[in-house]
Amino acid sequence: MSAADARTRAEFPPAHYWRRWATDAQPAEAPGAEAPDPLAELPALVASRRAEDSDSKADAPYRVLIVEDDPSQALFAESVINGAGMQALVAGAPGEVITSLEQFQPDLVLMDLHMPGMDGVELTGLIRAHAELGRVPIVFLTGDPDPERQFEVLDVGADDFLNKPVRPRHLVLTVQNRVRRARALQGAAKPAERHPATGLHTRPQMLQLLSGAIAGTRDGGLFFLEVEGTSALRDRYGYAALESVLTDAGRHIGTLAGGHPASRLNDNTFLVFATDVSGTQDLAAFARALRDGLGREPFAAGSQTVRLRGLVGYASLSHGFNDAGSALASAEQALRSARTTPIGIAEWQPATQPDIREDVGLADMVREAVDGHGFELAFQPIVAVAGGEEAQYQTLARMRDRDGRLYTAAEFLPAADAAGLLHEIDHRVLSLAIDTMQRRRGEGRGLRLFVTQSARSLTRDGYAAELLSLLAARGIEGSSLVIDVRQEDALIHALSLQEFCSAMVPAGVQLCLSQYRPDAEARALLAQLPLGYVRLSARYSSGLDDGQVRDEMREAIEQAHRLGLQVIGQQVEDPQAAATLWMSGVDFIQGNLVQRAAGGLDFDFQHSVL
Repeated sequence: MSAADARTRAEFPPAHYWRRWATDAQPAEAPGAEAPDPLAELPALVASRRAEDSDSKADAPYRVLIVEDDPSQALFAESVINGAGMQALVAGAPGEVITSLEQFQPDLVLMDLHMPGMDGVELTGLIRAHAELGRVPIVFLTGDPDPERQFEVLDVGADDFLNKPVRPRHLVLTVQNRVRRARALQGAAKPAERHPATGLHTRPQMLQLLSGAIAGTRDGGLFFLEVEGTSALRDRYGYAALESVLTDAGRHIGTLAGGHPASRLNDNTFLVFATDVSGTQDLAAFARALRDGLGREPFAAGSQTVRLRGLVGYASLSHGFNDAGSALASAEQALRSARTTPIGIAEWQPATQPDIREDVGLADMVREAVDGHGFELAFQPIVAVAGGEEAQYQTLARMRDRDGRLYTAAEFLPAADAAGLLHEIDHRVLSLAIDTMQRRRGEGRGLRLFVTQSARSLTRDGYAAELLSLLAARGIEGSSLVIDVRQEDALIHALSLQEFCSAMVPAGVQLCLSQYRPDAEARALLAQLPLGYVRLSARYSSGLDDGQVRDEMREAIEQAHRLGLQVIGQQVEDPQAAATLWMSGVDFIQGNLVQRAAGGLDFDFQHSVL
């Protein structure tokens, strides 16, 4: 090629250069002097759009997030978008999407359908689950001719799709029309901040308000108000009458709140954020006013009137909560305590720290392990009683000190909890588990891991989004991860866990309720949370000689199965216990009878026989 040809190629792109990424593209040829400028249409297009939109020059430029792993196609889309007077940002990997979404705050996402690790359909599900930016318009670029695939794109939440190759004018017009429509809808009809019947804040609006107000403040308090006896009211008057009573109660609670933000969290639980009430006596007086004010008011239930008893649990913000999730969990814990008190009111108090002078050395070792690489995982297989080839393990945290001694979780977690390091350990264990799944995926072998996490960590602000971003960055499918939460923890943080689960379900991440023992609260919990698994309490494996224990276990298994949950029998040490669990209907067996916990993932699921 001559120097003149080189200059021609450098200064003038090939004719219809944008089609070079199409499947039917022809080989590029050197343009002649008469070759038209392939971008000649863009200046005219931009000029026409500017003239058409001259009355809205004050509007900010449209921001478009381009999700495309192919650098050449990303460059094409970026050049067209920028050339039309808009701002474009490219996210070249699935793991960058959520972070880019939060930082760039785009008006529209231009999404490629086929990408390695996590395709556009899965990413759309993550975006739609985002608390603040879940409504951003999403337009797909796809060369897939399958109409079913296109229907799937629209069904998962996309607003439109464009078939590759796409002309620049078509791309620009589609983006601008979608953004203008979205901005018009935002300006004309903002999301309702108040419930039309009660006048209370909607739940999303209330949670958003708390997220921006709790951190760092020490004034005010959070009050959970629960209407007691709703099951009896439903049985006597019916669902419609009960809902009418609770709607009227919500309206009255809004009056009792006296201008403080209030919201209905679920069927019979309300939340009041008292922003200017402080001091122990004032907070207690406000709690009594809520309880007594609800109890004095008669409510119509059909042709009769009823009075309601309220239970109040509250947390003073003077404790200095770091985020809204921690404050909500504390108030929820106080509400649970209020159910057992004669007066129906309880205030949250920080747990008294045990005397850990003897454990100071262990706490220091935990800090050292958190700062370094002192944590590792052991794995114990979870085997299907009906047989199966799917590899799945329970992860068990281990800590190794500088001398090489290995500590089990039961040995170091109490000291870690007392030292305030539980969240850091949860995060490290979760990262190790996801790294393990990534390595197995690179080897072409599937793996599902059950990873234990504390409810306090799961309900922290931003933890759910961070978990999903971590999965996306590693290219791990959500169905490969099961979050394991102890029943005792879940009961205390039930309402907060619902928010976590609402973010996990669209991504395919499941939840397992561990150490399950059936009682009234636990049975209600099974219906409240979108669980996938239940792990029975270890007492059912060790106490099977007791007929009452066996009957209780069968009841627990039957109830879980009625709700579509799979049941795991744990700590199975002998064949007799395994046989009894099997005949009682468990779906999976876990314990030393199957294999002791170890650092490897070498159990033969294909040929295992129980």
